[in-house]
Parts: sequence; structure tokens; C-alpha cells
Amino acid sequence: MKSVFVKGISSKMTKIDIVQRPKRAEKHAFFFVFMAFCVAFSSQIFAQNSTDKAWSVLQSGLNASGDDKVTAVRVLGLIEKDPKATELALTALHDQNSDVRAAAADALGQMQAKSAAPQIEAVLKSETDVGVVVAGARALINLGDLFGYNVYYAVLTGEKKSGGALLEDQKKMLKDPKKMAQFGFEQGIGFIPFAGLGLGAFKALTKDDTSPVRAAAARVLAKDPDPKSGEALVQAASDKSWLVRTAALDSLSHRGDPSVISKIESSLDDEKSAVRYTGAAAIVHLTDVQSQKPVRKPK
Repeated sequence: MKSVFVKGISSKMTKIDIVQRPKRAEKHAFFFVFMAFCVAFSSQIFAQNSTDKAWSVLQSGLNASGDDKVTAVRVLGLIEKDPKATELALTALHDQNSDVRAAAADALGQMQAKSAAPQIEAVLKSETDVGVVVAGARALINLGDLFGYNVYYAVLTGEKKSGGALLEDQKKMLKDPKKMAQFGFEQGIGFIPFAGLGLGAFKALTKDDTSPVRAAAARVLAKDPDPKSGEALVQAASDKSWLVRTAALDSLSHRGDPSVISKIESSLDDEKSAVRYTGAAAIVHLTDVQSQKPVRKPK
């Protein structure tokens, strides 16, 4: 009897346990879902609070003056594909402070705000501050707008690429050694071979003249597809400044047009070794390019 009783009890308990297990599982599942929802909701609230605070911090910088405002505007370039950031940078593009305008142009280029290109172009057509001009030109090139190369062409040649006259204030800017030196440092000189030219190049860069800046402009024109820039570089290869000659030869090599070989052969006899070496390397490279081009058979 005892064994039967135990068996009966055991059987009853098993039935109860089978009934209760699904209910416990449902409770556990609900608990985990609830906790996951709470975590997700709190994370979203936290993210919103962080973003709101971040915009608040940025806005305080944009409402400030001096270096704080310049920095706040420049870092807007880190915020890509955000209409609010683009609008703030466009507003800063018309600020009274030229450093702020330059920072705004840089930011628009960094954030790839292609819709801003027309406004940047409009600013460049009348702008006379060197920092803003170079920042705007650099931004346009980053945005795929070839108008930016016009600025570097004007710096190298002293003329507009279209053949039109520069504004009087723009002419003064290009002829002012101090302003042009500022242009060079804003540009970051961007001429790689300078690093290997030694003390002579370093001294030339620190002089209060325009040759380092024109050399930097020549280097940028290496990527300009306009044939006029190619012609300007050929002329610059005979410039009175050896820095400009070196930069022009370097750019002509990068452009990869073998037709200029005969026009730069004189560089092989240049008094400056840096010019001779750069010219020699350019001619060797362009000759290789010419030999690699497929010969068209006559029909």
C-alpha cells in the first residue's frame, strides 16, 4: 500500500510540474523582454540627452567670439550629412570675422556639402582675405567643383584663368608678400619634394616673398584637368624662382602629358640641382608614359 501511495503521489506531482513549467517559462520570457525594453529605452533617452548636450556645447561655441567661434565652426566639418550642421556652416560663411569664414569653408568641404558649392563660389568672387580664399578653393576641390583650381591658377600666374582681369583688391592680395606668406601657411605648402630639398628650401620657405606660395599653387594644379593649367605650369618651369620651377616640373610629371617633354628639357641644365633632378625624373617618367601608350595602327 505504501508503495502505491508513493507512486500515486509521485504521479500527481509530475502532472502538476508539467502544468506549471510553461507558466514559469512565460514569466521568465516576459521578464527578459521587459528588461531588454527598459535597457533599450534608457539607452535611447541617454543618447538623446547626450546629443542634445553636444549640440548645446557646439552652439555655445558658435555664439562665442574669437578662437572659440573659429574652432566651433571648423569642427562642424566632422558632422556629415546633417542639414543643421550644413546650415550653421553656411551662416558662418558670411561672418564678419575672416577666420570664421575660412573655418566655415573648410567645414563645408570636409562634410562634403555639395549643395554649398554655389555659395562658396559666390564668396570667392569678391573675397579678398587670403585665408578665406584658400579655404574656399580647397573646399570646392574637395566637393568636386573645378572652380577651386581657378584660385591656384591666379596665384601662380597673377591672372584669372578665364583671361579676365582680377579685382584691384585681389591684385593687391597676390602682390602682398605678407598676405601671400599667410596663404602659403594656410595651404600647408602641400609640396612634398620640399621635405627632401634641405636647408635651402627651408630658408626659402621662411622668407617674406611669394615664391613658396606660388610653388604650392603649382603643386595643386597637378590635378587640374584644364589644359590652361598645363600651359601655365610649362611657363612656370622657367620661372625666376627655383622653388616654383621645381614645383612646376613636379606637377607636370604628375599630369602625365608626354607632349611637354621638349618644353622642359632646358631644366636638365638648370643651375639649381633640385630643379635638374626634378626635371630629369619628370622627363624619364613622361618618356615611360609615352612608350606605354598603345600605337594606333592606320586603317
